[in-house]
Amino acid sequence: MTIPWSRAFAPVLFLLAAGPAIAHAGAANGLGSGLAHPLLGLDHLIAMLAIGFWSSQVGLARAWLLPGTFLGGLVVGILLGLLITPPGGTELLVSGSVVLLGVAVGIGGPRRVELAFPLAAAIGLIHGFAHGAEIGDSVVLTIIGMLVGSALLLTIGYVGGRWLGKRDSLVQTGGAGVIAAGLVLFLMA
Repeated sequence: MTIPWSRAFAPVLFLLAAGPAIAHAGAANGLGSGLAHPLLGLDHLIAMLAIGFWSSQVGLARAWLLPGTFLGGLVVGILLGLLITPPGGTELLVSGSVVLLGVAVGIGGPRRVELAFPLAAAIGLIHGFAHGAEIGDSVVLTIIGMLVGSALLLTIGYVGGRWLGKRDSLVQTGGAGVIAAGLVLFLMA
């Protein structure tokens, strides 16, 4: 059974009604703020769920390696964001990474480790860079909160991907939905 593409794009209507993502609305400061930060912005929320979902499709013996690679890139990006003011266009990179993840989820790839790990690290770096620029005074606690919130989203995405298993039409529809969300975020950036 194939699900029409029109159903995949239905969530876009909700995204358009919601207004801009609020992940980058101001400084994150402290453990609670850091924990909530990745959960509140649609761009980060969707990307981290998609990375988790994608990792369930890759079929690694150690399922945590791909999300772990993403988190490693996230940490490096956060540290860079603390040191360097992000140039204009960072939000476009974040939105573009969401589109790229939608493609990866929709086609179930790249499954090749030599492609999957660098891509996950690069996407983590981009998202971390955007996060790092928003950290206020409590740097260590905020970073810990961001990592815990991100790990929670990665886990939820992974569990969802395992639950769906090989339901190709649903996986492709989910990928199309992530692409659509990324395009909307791209237009809003």
